[in-house]
Amino acid sequence: MIGLEDRRMLAREIDIAHRDGARLSQACEVAGIDVRTLQRWKANDGLEAGDGRPRAVRLPSPKALSAEERLEVLSIANEPRFAALPPARIVPTLADEGTYVASESTFHRVLRAAGQNTHRGRARAPRKRHPPTTHIATAPGEVWCWDMTFLPATVLGRWFHLYLILDLYSRKIIGWEVHDTDDASHAAQLVRRTALAEEIALGNKPVLHGDNGSTLKATTVIAMLNWLGITQSYSRPRVSDDNAYAEALFRTAKYRPEFPVSGFEDLEHARQWASDFVRWYNVDHRHSGIKYVSPQARHRGDDRAILAARHAVYLQARNRNPQRWARHTRDWSPINVVTLNPERESIVSHGASHTQQIAA
Repeated sequence: MIGLEDRRMLAREIDIAHRDGARLSQACEVAGIDVRTLQRWKANDGLEAGDGRPRAVRLPSPKALSAEERLEVLSIANEPRFAALPPARIVPTLADEGTYVASESTFHRVLRAAGQNTHRGRARAPRKRHPPTTHIATAPGEVWCWDMTFLPATVLGRWFHLYLILDLYSRKIIGWEVHDTDDASHAAQLVRRTALAEEIALGNKPVLHGDNGSTLKATTVIAMLNWLGITQSYSRPRVSDDNAYAEALFRTAKYRPEFPVSGFEDLEHARQWASDFVRWYNVDHRHSGIKYVSPQARHRGDDRAILAARHAVYLQARNRNPQRWARHTRDWSPINVVTLNPERESIVSHGASHTQQIAA
């Protein structure tokens, strides 16, 4: 955009050059403008009033949300149940309730305009990691992940120990225990109890992936895994993110609002909190890695019906306001293949094709 003084100076220099015999088009080219631009400046009073674009009154787009709709979006985002959730979890939750208000990007724009587009919740933004060892899960019970984490007590220097086993495909917590000591016998009994609950004797034996902690690699644990027929898998030494799904689960647990930052009073308190967290995580939590359905729904195979219902809600919303949709609705197709530490794209592609063949 050329200012008024610069316009007048360019016009004067072009006129002088043109009177001295230069062609008008060449003079304009040297000045860096087009002949049409100079003609428009002279015809539309552009050399007196300047560029009118900054002062132009622009009508709002017919696709834009109304003031009432923007207030509704802001009000929903600030509801107590959504106050600590990002739009990526708010929108699927509303879709499960049969409601479509706006897209995730619209939620972000409204929150940004209101000065509320900061990180919601206590957790810091995650960092991407790309570790190598590959395991593929195309159904529940194929790959499990497990680990142990410390839960602080109110007494300084004392800790409780939370053991968790996670199904990679569904993200469901299929086994957990809390103890006041870190002992291999606890891990062995947890694996045995989980194997009985998941009835692995009736089907294929899973792969159990864990880190290189001494508890998970103890002789007692290895003997139990061999007896159950479970394949062992371990992270690389000194590479903590090779067991990323279990680590992410612990991160989610410790940033929950109910997590007592000052510590647990006793073992019973820690076990009660763990029980409540597991129920919330399996039943209420909409996991971002499985299209925002609950781990329990995916473990039971209900995720396909849920995602199909969401797709129907989006189609209805597009039919009501087709001008607000550039193309297709959001992709709510289920995720068929989950990989633990994908090493090569060919392995993931092979798992996806194998799943399609089974479905056919």
